Amino acid sequence: MIGYLRGRLAFKQPPALVVDVNGVGYECEAPMSTFFGLPVAGSEVSLHTHLVVREDAHVLYAFATEQERRLFRSLLKVSGVGPRIALGVLSGISVEGFLECIAAQDTDPLVRLPGVGKKTAERLLIEMRDRVKELSGPEPRVGGAVTGSTGPQSEAYSALIALGYRPTEAVRLLKTVTEEGVSTEELIRRALKAAAG
Repeated sequence: MIGYLRGRLAFKQPPALVVDVNGVGYECEAPMSTFFGLPVAGSEVSLHTHLVVREDAHVLYAFATEQERRLFRSLLKVSGVGPRIALGVLSGISVEGFLECIAAQDTDPLVRLPGVGKKTAERLLIEMRDRVKELSGPEPRVGGAVTGSTGPQSEAYSALIALGYRPTEAVRLLKTVTEEGVSTEELIRRALKAAAG
């Protein structure tokens, strides 16, 4: 199993990308959420991966964050959802947005996603309700550095999740206290103050 790749981004054209790892080019497919955060071709990247083995192909999927990969893997366990639909979900809605839909039991944002109809959206709400906790864990480190988005807001979000806040609550708290140029520590302090107030 290939858990992650670290190397040079050789090529990117949605949904495909190639990561050159010591002279070996790994072809991957990635959701738009990952593509938006990719650097220019030729830059170093670290990506979490998931290998899907089919009868006719082995397909490697790449993700900027462990949370995206966790959501992808959880979506694959839902009956009627394959890699294409799972990529479409991740391309059309953030992990936090998806978790908010599950918490609110709201199918409207889900039916707007590619490949997701009313029945699939309802199945997602039912089958994903119990899996929300496994999706909200802290971001693991790969090779000593946190992968994916590592800005103050992302770090504060991970810290709030680690402190036991639900994803939707962490997002709500950070929306009320976020402003440009504020450190991670200050964001956490403000969010905890807002939660206590």
